[in-house]
Amino acid sequence: MKKTELDDLKTKTIDELKRMLLDSREALIKATHEASVSEVKNTNTVKNIKKNIARILTFLSMKIADAESISENKEVVQNG
Repeated sequence: MKKTELDDLKTKTIDELKRMLLDSREALIKATHEASVSEVKNTNTVKNIKKNIARILTFLSMKIADAESISENKEVVQNG
């Protein structure tokens, strides 16, 4: 994955990341099926999709953790 693609993941919202995750998982199912039937010439496709899913999950968990910490900080400030 190129640096620009990683920067693109950083700027995505939680909903966009969830949609990308869903699309990537569907692509993984399709690629796995094609690999099992030997229709794929590039055998690294499944491995690359799995790595991409891991990256998306990493950024998604970071965004969710940031959102939770921000909401906790707002509660602390309000309860003061």
